Amino acid sequence: MKITKDEVEHVAHLARLNLSNKELVMMTEQLDNILSYIEKLKELDTENIEPTTHAFSISNAFRDDIVEDSLSQQSALANCQKQDGECFVVPRII
Repeated sequence: MKITKDEVEHVAHLARLNLSNKELVMMTEQLDNILSYIEKLKELDTENIEPTTHAFSISNAFRDDIVEDSLSQQSALANCQKQDGECFVVPRII
C-alpha cells in the first residue's frame, strides 16, 4: 500500500475536509490505486523519448488576424427591440 488511512486523514484535515469513515476508506483505496499506477509508469524506459507538451506538434493554431470592416452603428441597431439612437437599451440589473 502506497498511502495509509492516517495519511489521507491528515491531508483531509489540512484541506479542511470532513470525511466519514466510509469516505476515508474509499479515498484511501482510490489514492492508493493512483499512486500504484504512477509507480508502474516510473518503470517505463523513457530515456530516449523527447519530452512533449502535445501529442501533435502544432506551431500556431490561431488564424491570422485580418482587419475587416465591421458593422456600422445604424446596422447594429437596426434589428434591436429597444434603442436610444446610439446604444442598445437593456433592463437594469442591480
